Amino acid sequence: MGLLVIKPRPSYGTNSRFEEILEYALSGTEHQVVTSVSELERMDVKGRRILFAVSLGISGINSGLYAVLEYLRMRSDALEGCVGGVILDGKSELYTKSVGRSVVFTANLAGCSFPGRCLVEGTGTLKNYNLQAKNNNTDNMSAYRSAARTLVENILGFEHTRKKNPKILVLHASDEATSNTLALWNMIKEKLPECSFKEISLRNGHIMDCRGCAYEVCRHYSEKGTCFYGGPIAETVYPAVLECDALVMICPNYNDALSGNLTAFVNRLTSLYVNHRFYDKSLFGIIVSGYSGCDIVAEQLISGINMNKTFALPGRFAIMETAGSPKEILSSPGLEQRAERFVLNMRQYLIES
Repeated sequence: MGLLVIKPRPSYGTNSRFEEILEYALSGTEHQVVTSVSELERMDVKGRRILFAVSLGISGINSGLYAVLEYLRMRSDALEGCVGGVILDGKSELYTKSVGRSVVFTANLAGCSFPGRCLVEGTGTLKNYNLQAKNNNTDNMSAYRSAARTLVENILGFEHTRKKNPKILVLHASDEATSNTLALWNMIKEKLPECSFKEISLRNGHIMDCRGCAYEVCRHYSEKGTCFYGGPIAETVYPAVLECDALVMICPNYNDALSGNLTAFVNRLTSLYVNHRFYDKSLFGIIVSGYSGCDIVAEQLISGINMNKTFALPGRFAIMETAGSPKEILSSPGLEQRAERFVLNMRQYLIES
């Protein structure tokens, strides 16, 4: 059946740069293009390999894309078993990343998995390719073309890594006595006896955030398996990341953002990433909000760890709940059933049958 290209039709006409990128990325690849929800409604796309190809223009808005997102949000199994990726082309320096992670989050809730680095974006100036172009001794447009072609290859070639006894790294910065998020995770892990768990708390100790070293400096420390600051991240977390098959992020949502220590981990992961890729490792999220905003935190995990650090994103990668008072989560109606569904989902993507 080939690759399915979902290419919502913009209202402002043809984008020649975008068309050139797509032509190069899809050259020699059997594919089918759909441009509207009405076409999707007539198809069964479950199990397909999918490329979301979106031209945003100067406004960052493609009205056809919003119709696609609405369609997917109303059908929770529309993309069951699919593997996807996203190419976004804009005319300004804004919107590509925020729209991209919204597309991935929505498609993921509908059952779509994504390989690591699932977003290829072209900003108006293509300055986002400065470093890639420099490292590959080429120009920014060529770097953009190459990234798009690689994404298509990764979509078509992606398979989840399953093992009989997967190793799971669990990171949190929560208080065991009061945390709703940890309480939810404890309920889930009890149902995964085949897995081995390494749980690391980033709550204690002096966790420094990334200082933004020059690429050459970061690479120098990376070659030694550490980074400029060293400390618990380099000494304990880095080796655990390299050893694990899956990473579970325990994420309470207090202010519509990852907590400071978890954010520091994501930023500091750059040093390890310089010399390692994580395409064979999966990302899962346990997210509890006191009020609302689970989707915001989930999208931060997607952009920080899947898009930027190459961890694979299984379909429905996160369980998202609402609870405020300490351990309130344990009395949430229907929680046991939702937790069980999430466990079955983790099993599907991690455990060899």
